[in-house]
Amino acid sequence: MVSKNTICLWFNGTAAEAAQFYAETFPDSAVGAIHRAPGDYPSGKQGDVLMVEFTVIGIPCIGLNGGPAFKHSEAFSFQVATDDQAETDRLWNAIVRNGGQESECGWCKDQWGLSWQITPRALLAAVTDPDRAAAKRAFQAMMQMGKIDIAAIEAARRG
Repeated sequence: MVSKNTICLWFNGTAAEAAQFYAETFPDSAVGAIHRAPGDYPSGKQGDVLMVEFTVIGIPCIGLNGGPAFKHSEAFSFQVATDDQAETDRLWNAIVRNGGQESECGWCKDQWGLSWQITPRALLAAVTDPDRAAAKRAFQAMMQMGKIDIAAIEAARRG
């Protein structure tokens, strides 16, 4: 059963592959129902995978194989709060090493073009530090990073 509010992500024939990768990579994620097209449609044929129900870290999603007309952009991303460097490294590396690409400030893209923010909780604490000078130092350190280095953020925060 589809949730009342579900994120719909557009894919070009690879919704099932993407959903499987997310289910294998992120905790509290799973592939649910796979729905096949009941008839031909502009980017596929009857019987092709049309939609995939899945969850990503507990968030209900639909992967729609809608064809090549629309691409993902940074205007939408999943922000994943991580608890330590090991979790940060594991998730970042899983995305990047599976055909994705690195970006800046904890952002990366998966091979399907979907943007992810792999954001350590320590980073959020540092850039919102009530000591505005400490927050600024941590923020400036983050601005120089791809994958977030928690030790470097903490060192910058301390000055």
